Amino acid sequence: MKKILSKIDGVWALALCSLLWSTGGLLIKFINASSFSIAGMRSFIALAVFMLVLRRPPVWFVKNSYGAVDRRATFFMWLAGICYSATMILYCMANKLTTAANTILLQYTNPVYIILFGPLILGEKNSKKDYFTAAGVIAGIILFFAGDVQGGNLLGNVLAALSGVTFGFCTIFMRIQKAGGSQNSFMIAHFLTACFGLPFAVAQGGLHDGKSVAAIFAIGIFQMAFATLLYSKGIARVKALSASIISMIEPLMNPVWVMIFAGEVPSLTCVIGGVIILGCILLREAIKTPQS
Repeated sequence: MKKILSKIDGVWALALCSLLWSTGGLLIKFINASSFSIAGMRSFIALAVFMLVLRRPPVWFVKNSYGAVDRRATFFMWLAGICYSATMILYCMANKLTTAANTILLQYTNPVYIILFGPLILGEKNSKKDYFTAAGVIAGIILFFAGDVQGGNLLGNVLAALSGVTFGFCTIFMRIQKAGGSQNSFMIAHFLTACFGLPFAVAQGGLHDGKSVAAIFAIGIFQMAFATLLYSKGIARVKALSASIISMIEPLMNPVWVMIFAGEVPSLTCVIGGVIILGCILLREAIKTPQS
């Protein structure tokens, strides 16, 4: 697995990651459990897969070449892990309180926070095309879900919006780390989420049917573990804003899987929005400058 990851280009790694992420909405429909239980169980499985693939336990502190703890690197490693853990938990909570369309739409406002805070934290300058691309992608997402977005629950919408904030900062803090550092952040995130969610799963009595068991393992292994391994590979080679834009393949494909396996046909506005999203991503990658 590690050899395969080393041969995958950063952009392709993020694209494959997003495709795997996009299966989460469909798979969660097959699991008869609370959102907290699902978050805890899938992160527990994902952490186990991480440890098997990387052949090591989580790293809690980053050390420099002299063997001393690098406080700055450790700080950003934990910040990224906490932000990603919060993103996973907030997303699961929002899905139970508001519509799935509202949740994914509000979560993918994260480029706004990268545009606002990325230059301050990372020192990566945004070009005009970055702003136009982000605006185009956000417009595409709004159009993509225009036919399905409902008022929803206010608390759920707020939680979904907060997941967009945490996801944006997660991308920034992942990018600021050295190669391989993001893997440690993901392991910390899954550890924290498992610690939070597993007590709910135990209180619930676990899963009681084969479909739920199969779905939780599929989510833990593929939608979480393999996807985040790909993400940690791609984020080290691609700018934070580019990574965020490429990852928007997830909200594009999420309803496609639902259409194929659950028979939900998207509206014309959804199709047009999807074309805009893909067009913005492909156009930006086609005209990117050496500094991108």
